[in-house]
Amino acid sequence: MLRRTFLAATGAGLGMTTAWPLNAAGPPVEVIDSHAHFYRTPWPDTMPEKQREKLFPRPRLPDDLVGPAREAGVTGTVVVEASPDLEDNQWLLDLAAKEPFILGVVGRIDPAADGFDKHLERFAANSVFRGIRIVQGEILAGLAGKTPLVERCRALADRGLTLDVVGDPGVIEPAAQLAAEVPRLPIVINHAGNLRIDGQPPRQSWRDAMQAAANQPNVRCKVSAIVENTATSPAPRDVAYYTPVLDALWTLFGPERLLFGSNWPIWTRKTSFADVVGVVRDYWAAKGEEAAGKFFHRNARATYGLKPR
Repeated sequence: MLRRTFLAATGAGLGMTTAWPLNAAGPPVEVIDSHAHFYRTPWPDTMPEKQREKLFPRPRLPDDLVGPAREAGVTGTVVVEASPDLEDNQWLLDLAAKEPFILGVVGRIDPAADGFDKHLERFAANSVFRGIRIVQGEILAGLAGKTPLVERCRALADRGLTLDVVGDPGVIEPAAQLAAEVPRLPIVINHAGNLRIDGQPPRQSWRDAMQAAANQPNVRCKVSAIVENTATSPAPRDVAYYTPVLDALWTLFGPERLLFGSNWPIWTRKTSFADVVGVVRDYWAAKGEEAAGKFFHRNARATYGLKPR
């Protein structure tokens, strides 16, 4: 208790985030949110304009995130691209220069673009730039030989960067194939493959695809978007509702290759930041302090090569 009181007092005095205890008897646990978004225009661009304007009517910036995140015990974040606009990479890096809560940026560079190498060199010169994210169709095109994706993934690996991948559950097996092609590149499946969560065990097809991904040692998986992918609204708070999926991920990837991510602000109409963190905190409390430390911060630091700021 004295240690927690000291951390809370010194953290508040320095404007820092206070880590929370995993359980009543344990020491504080650092929490890195490995998946948040900032954007300055209605997003995502793939959504019909009227729907975008209704769900995301204004920009989302660090001032919107940092307060609620700190209250929920989050100590820093990795910001993931929210726009195909090349200059948004620089915009995110500029935000990070002013806000130390941003530990890393996963940007967006079209892997089929003629200027890919030049753009990568430009943004990777900033140590906060930790990789790029691509979508399902881009992986499929690259594996079919329609784009130089594999070559460009090797360029990421050469620079010590990562590749995030996003899509529906159909993205998982292509991500596994790409991981086999470029075994030096950490590949992070976002949102557990956007599995629909309904309180029941996941489908066998999802398990089989995730097993193929887990067989590749360079594949990681973010436990993110599980709240907005629930079948009900508001999202359940009881960890038991999510346990069948969390158990499957734990069995597949173990303590070393799962990362916490909130996917803020996509779920803000469905639940609170405290509940997003609380669900996975309840689950990992039973796994012990060592496993929780890996899930909540060490795996993110190792995957993205995050440096203290």
